[in-house]
Amino acid sequence: MTCHLLLVDDHSLIRAGVRALVLDLPGYDVIGEANDGSQLLAMVEHLSPDIVLLDISMKQTGGLEALQQLKRIRPQSKVLILSMHTDPALIMQALESGAHGYLLKDTTATELEHALEALRNNERYLSPAIAHTVINQALTRNQKHPAPADSHNLTARQLEILRLIVRGKSTREIANGLGLSVKTVETHRSQIMKRLQIYDVAGLVLFAVREQIISLDD
Repeated sequence: MTCHLLLVDDHSLIRAGVRALVLDLPGYDVIGEANDGSQLLAMVEHLSPDIVLLDISMKQTGGLEALQQLKRIRPQSKVLILSMHTDPALIMQALESGAHGYLLKDTTATELEHALEALRNNERYLSPAIAHTVINQALTRNQKHPAPADSHNLTARQLEILRLIVRGKSTREIANGLGLSVKTVETHRSQIMKRLQIYDVAGLVLFAVREQIISLDD
């Protein structure tokens, strides 16, 4: 089944480049393009995209403002931020505003495919290049989020998979690296989130840092 994408960026050359990358990927189709957040909101209801590739910095309605409005009018659309910004506060704000993934604009076609695959499978994706940035931001905010009572109630395998998720590895990469099936990794991932009652990457990063499951040196 084809996954329908909507591209949002105020630079036509960027949109053209992303479109070319996407059209080389099997199972994806670009059904529309917008040059700012207000145009996105006007298009999204009648186009019904599965995934929105959204820039943060645009001249008129910005990406974060559009993201917050998009989550109200069409929450079923997944949002992948595609940005040049690596500011930790901005990344966390995007994730907390409802973005399902964050990818840098200098990404490779392979990483773009991994990110789209993750969102398509109802997962989240965080570019490995910014994982440490998000961990740093989480460390500065850990006093605001108390740890779950059952914080250590994970098996050794689940802890191993949690570390890989926090580092931005996709389900398929984890499966290949550990010699497991994709289905097995998906089951572990679901169990981890259910046990911790944490259902987003930002929350998992915060938990992993606070419980010293991963460190800035990893």
